[in-house]
Amino acid sequence: MPGATVSLLARWSNFYVIVGSSAGALTGLQFVVMTLIAETRGVGSMREVRAFGTPTVVHFFVAMLISAGMSAPWPALSDLGTCLIVFGAVGLAYLFTVIRHTRRQTAYRPDAEDWFWYIGLPLVAYALLTTAAILLSWHPTSCLFAIAGTILLLVIIGIHNAWDTITYIALQHQRISNEHREH
Repeated sequence: MPGATVSLLARWSNFYVIVGSSAGALTGLQFVVMTLIAETRGVGSMREVRAFGTPTVVHFFVAMLISAGMSAPWPALSDLGTCLIVFGAVGLAYLFTVIRHTRRQTAYRPDAEDWFWYIGLPLVAYALLTTAAILLSWHPTSCLFAIAGTILLLVIIGIHNAWDTITYIALQHQRISNEHREH
């Protein structure tokens, strides 16, 4: 089985190098976004950061972790599956924290699209990861594609949410600047 595992995972190595590196770069870009938010002075608080900013970094970080896990020299697919089950379960548990932070923050009222992108799609991604990880030893080919789809979904969610955050902040900053000019 170790030879088959190495051969099966080796075919995915370029994919995970590309996606993992991209997730790492996007994590760094999120720090730039947070710096821009800090420079707007007074737009939001730590509650909003915990509800909307931190999950974006977490999704990028999990994409990096999955990429690292998929690139590691596992002796058996069941060992990789166990690792991915942990990532998926922790991601699912983390979403409950995100929901709590989203409900507690008061500076912004999330609409249906926000709930979809910040809670719904991540829930799908982490549930898919967990399910694929559980089934990995029995259905390796289809589960490897499901895991690849999951990591891409997490990166897409992160890109969308980072863009959503920065456009919201930019528009808020512009509105505040306009109000100050009018007074």
